[in-house]
Amino acid sequence: MNATEVSVKMIAEHILAKEFTRVVTDCYPTLGKLLEGCHVKVITCFWGRPARRLQYIGIYCSEEMLPYIEAQKAVLRELADNMGLVQVVCMNAKRLLRDPISKLKQTNPHLWLELQWVLTQNSDRQQ
Repeated sequence: MNATEVSVKMIAEHILAKEFTRVVTDCYPTLGKLLEGCHVKVITCFWGRPARRLQYIGIYCSEEMLPYIEAQKAVLRELADNMGLVQVVCMNAKRLLRDPISKLKQTNPHLWLELQWVLTQNSDRQQ
């Protein structure tokens, strides 16, 4: 099977993201609490020739939470590596949503709504 074919044996991305979050919460409860205010997603890409399938963790969080998540990146990368994921990338949800040329709302409305929720959760905590 080449990298562009989909295998039935592969774990679905959303299940893998939930499992990653569960492992983080079990092993590092404080870090798990931080992730509760974020959207964790497994992102699949294909790289190289021949194309090789790579998966990594994308953590979408508010601007205020970003430094706290970034400070724990080494721990998150170690856990991701143990799960067969190649990297952990943290992204500012507000910046992504406010990008004037972003087509996220049209291309992935579910993710757009999840990121709106992330921003709402953080503003509720500050009040």
